[in-house]
Amino acid sequence: MVRLLNLLTVFLLLGSAIYAYSIKYETVFRAETIVKLKHAIKTEQDGIGMARAEWAYLTRPERLQALADELLDLRPLALNQIVKADALPEKGEPIDTIGRKLEDLGLDQPTSTPRDANASTPRDAHSGTPRAAASGTQREANAHTPREASGRPVVRAGAATTQHSGAAQ
Repeated sequence: MVRLLNLLTVFLLLGSAIYAYSIKYETVFRAETIVKLKHAIKTEQDGIGMARAEWAYLTRPERLQALADELLDLRPLALNQIVKADALPEKGEPIDTIGRKLEDLGLDQPTSTPRDANASTPRDAHSGTPRAAASGTQREANAHTPREASGRPVVRAGAATTQHSGAAQ
């Protein structure tokens, strides 16, 4: 019995040592991955900084003005080209080409859908099929029937009648 206990203890010790080393190496692996990701993030941030600096250099107003003067055939701005906002023409009425096409086809009136036609018909909660209107006493009985989250009535032991969505028991 003592030898069995000693062997069991040795195996438990070996198992826990293997587990501890596996956790240690996994932790080291994860730490190396974090360091690599931080290095990659820093490299990307440096690249973004370089791109911003290059953009700022390329979009300097004096550089763009010199390029525009050299490459574009622009005339200097004349005083008669400057006007007040009151002198500008009024904005035209927006043109609805799709609406005009629908009017031309005679489709500008609202249409009824099947849902509109059946909106007044009561429907079964489970199957969605139309059902006849229940009498006042039946509605009152249904209103007090306990229901599950799915909307089905709760079946009690010894109940004489139950309502189900067509499932036979």
